[in-house]
Amino acid sequence: MPAKAVVALLNEEQEFQQVQAHDARETARRLGLEVEVHFAQGHAVVQIQQLFKHIHADAASRPTALVVESAAGDGLERVARNAVKAGVGWILVNVAPPYLDALRKEYPELPIGMVGSDQKEVGRIQGRQVLRLVAKQPRVLCVQGPADSTVSHERLAGLKETLGEAAELRTLNGDWTEAGAERAVSAWLRLKTAEAFRPDVLASQNDSMAIGAKKALARLHADWGALPFLGCDGLPQGGQKLVAAGELAATIVTRSNTGPALELLQRWLQEKRALPRELLIAPESFPPVDKVAPRRSGAARG
Repeated sequence: MPAKAVVALLNEEQEFQQVQAHDARETARRLGLEVEVHFAQGHAVVQIQQLFKHIHADAASRPTALVVESAAGDGLERVARNAVKAGVGWILVNVAPPYLDALRKEYPELPIGMVGSDQKEVGRIQGRQVLRLVAKQPRVLCVQGPADSTVSHERLAGLKETLGEAAELRTLNGDWTEAGAERAVSAWLRLKTAEAFRPDVLASQNDSMAIGAKKALARLHADWGALPFLGCDGLPQGGQKLVAAGELAATIVTRSNTGPALELLQRWLQEKRALPRELLIAPESFPPVDKVAPRRSGAARG
């Protein structure tokens, strides 16, 4: 029988998560692995239940490894420890919590590691895009992912690092979905504090949230309709198409992580050598930062 991997993802409604699922299935088919994909629909409890079902299965049915994009900010340490005790490998996607080091030391015979995009570099690229649009003292409204997401934190850290202290930055939390961002921006626009802040750029941590934010502004603050919007994920039929249509000023291309994670697992199956603790995949600006059209001077200033 082929080795089996279970891939646990976040939300089936989100475009990039659909790509991650497709990549997992196609890579498994190419490598001759069996794969089962689950979506947590954004709920950590659902994901924990899905994973424990496989960890507590009889030995013959347990997967070789779990590939997990954690729905909880702590990276599901309790679940991870139960998995490795049951002889199941643990490969995280886009989060590298400190407990990984202990697991790798205690269970060197298992495939344990992390595969993800370089999230701080994602933020740095978005910062360079902002400065290309508004070179001096930009006012930026940033729609992040969930508050407990390390991806959100690292992307914001990279953005702040690049913008420096001259920029004025406001942040809102979405849930990676278009509808969630529309709700978050709509709620913010109804606050008194929003009246004193008119952004030059709206930077979202993914393309879906950029579109949700844009819908909220069109409905509640139509005079901000000319704002440039930035996204991330940069799928050919998603963010890249939105840039070509003028809906986004730019996006950031991040590659699927599930295929590389399964390739690492296949290499481990063949060589039985420890996985790297982290494999980071470089993101790219789309279009290149020097091709992002600068905003006309004063166009959004109020």
